[in-house]
Amino acid sequence: MVRSNLVVMTDAPPSLIEFAPGSVWLTGAGPGDPGLLTLHALSALKRADVIVYDALVSRGVLALAPPDVPREYAGKRGGKPSFNQADISLRLIQLARQGKRVLRLKGGDPFVFGRGGEEALALVRAGVPFRVVPGVTAGIGGLAYAGIPLTHRDTNHAVSMVTGHDATGEITGIDWRAVAQGAPVLVIYMGVKRLASISRELMAGGRLPDEPMAIISNASLPNQMVLETTLGACIDDLTTADLSPPAIVVVGEVVRLRGGLDWLGAAGGRILDPDPLSSRTSDKVG
Repeated sequence: MVRSNLVVMTDAPPSLIEFAPGSVWLTGAGPGDPGLLTLHALSALKRADVIVYDALVSRGVLALAPPDVPREYAGKRGGKPSFNQADISLRLIQLARQGKRVLRLKGGDPFVFGRGGEEALALVRAGVPFRVVPGVTAGIGGLAYAGIPLTHRDTNHAVSMVTGHDATGEITGIDWRAVAQGAPVLVIYMGVKRLASISRELMAGGRLPDEPMAIISNASLPNQMVLETTLGACIDDLTTADLSPPAIVVVGEVVRLRGGLDWLGAAGGRILDPDPLSSRTSDKVG
């Protein structure tokens, strides 16, 4: 008889789940709004001996930790001086071997384009115990704060999530023409810098120039900006809007739903359209 390695989780409050000295919690901080933290993430912020955090972790999230807890910045941002990934992993190991409760705080979810898997494997090789605390990824939470559902029965039954660059920092390792045909809705992380190339490749792969696109900057934060555009016009519109990273890009008919689901805009007085899909094109991918 084959036995699975089943770990039974208890319903104990997060504060009672052990954050053991000498361990690392790889924890998602969500897209920015502290209200989107999980209870486990909040518990870790309150009990950590040291916090090693990424560039996309918001100040509001860090403010939830006791002020005397040391914070070490280990951010990686495209086009800017960044910490080497191997050095970050080594630092986590060093801190854990000092007997500290190490909170590795990462924007979004640590396992969604967050290099959490790389850091976890480094901990495994070093014999350091760890726990993974999932977070709300920007491709879900950021879209929701913009009033754009990731899926809707009238538009799509599949989604592709893709990074805007490969391991080399370029787009040459990604088959964008295949991505174009992969799903009706595309969510592109870290794609603004190379959006001109990406949009050209997607149209060459069959996506239509008038297909709706949204670019969401500083998702879920008070300074969130949402640019509604199209695949063909996105570069000109992006230049005019002067919108900059961090940003998430979504391509597909779901973007039209923002006209009826922009709940943040409605709080500021926007009149919502009860039938936002009435103007969509009939000839679309997917």
